[in-house]
Amino acid sequence: MRKSLLAASLLSLTVAMAPACATKKFVRTEVGTVNSKVDTLSGTVEQTQSRIQQDEARIGQVDSKAEAAGKSAEAAQNSANQAQAAARQVDTKVDKVSADLTATNANIAAGRKLVYEVTLSEDQGNFKFNKSDLPDEAKARLDAVVGQLKGQTGKDIYIEIEGHTDNVGGKETNYDIGMKRAEAVKDYLYTQHQIPLHKINVISYGEDKPVAPNNTRAGRAMNRRVVVRVLS
Repeated sequence: MRKSLLAASLLSLTVAMAPACATKKFVRTEVGTVNSKVDTLSGTVEQTQSRIQQDEARIGQVDSKAEAAGKSAEAAQNSANQAQAAARQVDTKVDKVSADLTATNANIAAGRKLVYEVTLSEDQGNFKFNKSDLPDEAKARLDAVVGQLKGQTGKDIYIEIEGHTDNVGGKETNYDIGMKRAEAVKDYLYTQHQIPLHKINVISYGEDKPVAPNNTRAGRAMNRRVVVRVLS
């Protein structure tokens, strides 16, 4: 009877202790899993922090390069502004010299008398609309002018060349075209006949001095002209 009671008691103790052992094992397993996850998370955080530090270093380098590039661009802009200012000063001086030369030549011409005058215009088969090229017909007439100049022996000859246009287009554009036409005549006289440049004065009146109405094609053709005056 005692043996039976002892066996029953041991069996009950065993049954009671079994769940306790199982619970501790489960707890240890879970704790190990959590620790493993914590370790993994810590490693991930460290890697992230390391990447952040590397990114911050790269951003710092980019900022430094951007700042240096900004300073270079600013320096380049300053240099460009200085060069532009210098160019404007040169243009101003050139314009003044040109104006003085024109005024001087005008004064010289004012004290001379007209020997003869030649007009080169589109209605005579010369300059075309919006063109400054010297046509063959104009060259032939200039050759004739030079032939007459050679007969003026012993005279101090001076040539004045005026460029004119019609009123089609802007005023400044017409002024430029008139000047180019006058310059084309001057260049021809200099390169083909060696007339000294200081003996030639060019001026553009653009559309300001028409010789015919600009409301007809024929009138506009007459206004597109170069006038060559030989003075002595």
